[in-house]
Amino acid sequence: MAAAQNDIHYFGIRHHGPGSCQRLLSELETLKPAKILIEGPSDCSEDIQWLAKHGMTPPVALLAYHAEQSGSSLYYPFAEFSPEYQACLFALQRNLDVAFIDLPIAIQLAKPEPQAEESALDDSETVLEKSAQEPEAKSETEEPICSDNPLNESSEISKDPFSYLAELSGYEDGESWWNDFIEQNSDNQSLIFELIETIMTELRAHTEISDRDIQREAYMRLEIDKARKQTEGPIAVICGAWHVPALKEKHTLKANREILKSLPPKLTKSKVRSAWVPWTSPRLAVASGYGAGVKAPQWYQHLWRHRDNPQSLSLWLGKIAQTLREKGHIVSTASVIEAVRLYQALAVIRNKPNVGLEEVRDSVISSVCFGEELQWREIEQQLLLGNEVGSIPDDAPLIPLLEDLQKQQKALRLKPEALEKNLALDLRSSAGLTKSILLHRLTVLNVPWGKITDAGNSRGTFRERWLLCWQPEFSVQLIENLVYGNTIELAANNKLIEAFNQENQLSQLANSVQLALEAQLNAAAEVGLKRIDEHATHTTDTLELLSSLSPLISIVRYGTARELSLHQIGELVERLMVQAAVSLPYSCRNLNQEEAIHYCRVINQAHQSILIAEFEQDLMSEWWNSLCDVMALDSADAQVRGLSARLLYVSEKIDADRLHILLQRMLSSSVEVSESAKFFEGFFDGVIDRLLFDTSLRKTVENWLIDLDEDVFVEFLPLFRRVFSQLDAMENRRFLDTVLNGKQNATRGTTPDLTLTDSWTEHFTAVSKLIRRDTTWTQNQ
Repeated sequence: MAAAQNDIHYFGIRHHGPGSCQRLLSELETLKPAKILIEGPSDCSEDIQWLAKHGMTPPVALLAYHAEQSGSSLYYPFAEFSPEYQACLFALQRNLDVAFIDLPIAIQLAKPEPQAEESALDDSETVLEKSAQEPEAKSETEEPICSDNPLNESSEISKDPFSYLAELSGYEDGESWWNDFIEQNSDNQSLIFELIETIMTELRAHTEISDRDIQREAYMRLEIDKARKQTEGPIAVICGAWHVPALKEKHTLKANREILKSLPPKLTKSKVRSAWVPWTSPRLAVASGYGAGVKAPQWYQHLWRHRDNPQSLSLWLGKIAQTLREKGHIVSTASVIEAVRLYQALAVIRNKPNVGLEEVRDSVISSVCFGEELQWREIEQQLLLGNEVGSIPDDAPLIPLLEDLQKQQKALRLKPEALEKNLALDLRSSAGLTKSILLHRLTVLNVPWGKITDAGNSRGTFRERWLLCWQPEFSVQLIENLVYGNTIELAANNKLIEAFNQENQLSQLANSVQLALEAQLNAAAEVGLKRIDEHATHTTDTLELLSSLSPLISIVRYGTARELSLHQIGELVERLMVQAAVSLPYSCRNLNQEEAIHYCRVINQAHQSILIAEFEQDLMSEWWNSLCDVMALDSADAQVRGLSARLLYVSEKIDADRLHILLQRMLSSSVEVSESAKFFEGFFDGVIDRLLFDTSLRKTVENWLIDLDEDVFVEFLPLFRRVFSQLDAMENRRFLDTVLNGKQNATRGTTPDLTLTDSWTEHFTAVSKLIRRDTTWTQNQ
């Protein structure tokens, strides 16, 4: 016998609303329904059973994706305090029929017909996004945009209806209004769902309803009618409050089907997949881009877990005090007591039905933080968003890549956490090396769970430091890599091989080879090395050759920690270095300023790597000769010539006499000032402290600067300031003493032979006073 039409009960809830959740469970206990229908993808109803399994710990999300189309996915998050989640548990624990009734994912992921303009995800309520590249896709709770007139006028509302109601009631936003009047309102408990329906009915009468909402509501009406015909007894329909009036409207079967004609045809079952994945508490928040999210997930979780405790607010305040103390702040018991009194008073003054998050926050800032809002900001994210990560039962079906990842996480004891966590690895240990390999492979798959911070620093070549932070969208990004393989190793290998075959930049190929070897993707590394060898044979681009040296030399340097075969790479590096050395003098001519800066940066980086590599003397001679040729080449860019001279000088590959002759010539009046300035920058950038110790260098630079016309000096003043700014405070002081007083304090006790004209002495005296902020001189002028 079919259920009567009046035996269908509609409960309009707010997604992730603890108050809605508590009232819903109370109504379900009273109603004792025979079947529960929930807004959610109808072809995922079989996945509901997993919510009651041991090991399923929210927050979790139902992830649906197109098995043959990368980047097409959507997900439905559930928190512990989500009404839909608790309704599912209510049904499963009592062996009641429970099902989803919204548009199936087989339609939502299907391509629309040519005449259709909206995608299957437009204005979706619990669906967060179509792909990981679209984290701010519209949600259904981002209600239709309409006009700014009162509700009793015929014009439509021009903003989010809930925000409009909040504005009329004097609230900051729609969430605050909903919390006070619905979630945390203890009045009219038995009438709350009728009140919600009345409000939604009035709002919809003044709002333009989107086509997507109209289609979804028509589909849900058909599902409700189908369930009514198959069920004896009451039926509970749980959906977003916005849809209740539409679901209760009278529509014929033909009318509903007519509305759905514009939907794309369903995908076949073989093309649609769904699975439960761990979620994080921060990603339940509006700030994450989730349209159906809340501002403070941890606050709502606290309200839910302590819903029957009259001291719940005091416990929350105690948690705030503890968090502040852990941050090093002094929080007295008296301050906490004063905060309790203050938030109670604020609720009365603001005419709030109950104390809310805003009252607690304002009282804490005033009484506990003594008006310092910065203290509250310091703990706000940790306190309100948290770092909880859900878990999935061991026997739950997972996408292959995610299943592989979870197995490795458990084996390596790498727990995914939503807050940043430092991880130090010793690559000499099996555990450290295995963890490093996994993190590098995930990087290849564009799943940056870990970001390396200081590989190969002064602590040694066998250590790595990572910064770990798990994000739920990483699950979606893993799905997009299913086209490359069913395991992380296979997918990373195939993805990198594809990238090698499409890449034509030698430097990028070298960087990718380094990543392949660090991730122990040997098949990809072989393809990458072959591509580099082929490309290096035909390239004449000096910048490409130089840029490729650093990553390849880095492989040779750190490869011993990973038991890599380095013979082939070593030979390749030697050949690339010789090619770069031969072509360098011919490539650094006729450069513009931007090109010269880029050349200097690449040459300097390659030079540092070459020094580290410790090549044989014959190979190093090729490099030194190349720098000498550049330094002596009049047609080469002056800044690059200056850099080459500096690299040779620092490495003691040219004698002081030859250097001074070159400096005097390049900083003489016979050379254009612009060229002299570029040479000066190229030479002294990074080694300006040499002027403290080398009297001859300092005299040459000093004479050049003194001879410059005032207008020319002012023109190049930014360049001079940029170069001299590399001196630290102590070096600045020593340099001023050397120039102004003819002394060299703490520099081997020598006194420079320095003669300044009276005018320059007076000038430097004035500058010195200005530096010391002595205003006597300026007042006397």
